[in-house]
Amino acid sequence: MSASPSAFAAEWIASLAMHAQTSRKALDVAMGRGRHALLLARNGFETYGVDIDVDAVTAATQSAAREGLKIRGWCADLTAAPLPERVFDVVIVTRYLQRDLFPSIKASLRMGGCVVYETFTTAQLKLGTGPRSPDHLLRPGELRSAFDGWDVLFYDELKVVEGERPEAVARLVAQRPFRS
Repeated sequence: MSASPSAFAAEWIASLAMHAQTSRKALDVAMGRGRHALLLARNGFETYGVDIDVDAVTAATQSAAREGLKIRGWCADLTAAPLPERVFDVVIVTRYLQRDLFPSIKASLRMGGCVVYETFTTAQLKLGTGPRSPDHLLRPGELRSAFDGWDVLFYDELKVVEGERPEAVARLVAQRPFRS
């Protein structure tokens, strides 16, 4: 995997940072070594990151400190620990799929908050690389359906080339409605 942020995520983080109000808390779910958490922090967000791998969380927080930034990282198994509710203005998830986490992601966002999500689809199977398990591949339209009733700012499913190999991904930016 590339240590560089996803171009899609980078574009949306910059856009959301420009339009953010005074409250600007962001969460990177399954942050790994922090490629997107660092980007959030560089864009002025009060940044949190969660991952099951304590070494990855430590590496991310240390990378941030070397840049004079702060990432509040915690180690958790998201199959057992829900996210805090109505805390974040932005939640980003890339290259990670845990279907039963969708409700917790939605609940973690404040009204008007946005989720930026990008991960593999079943079309990845035809490319011969990447995840192979159906547990880690979105079905056509599944990501959009998971955020039904939200204001979808962007959605597509396509093949992209980032790094050395093509990937089949679904990409979504959706805003939690201001109504209850």
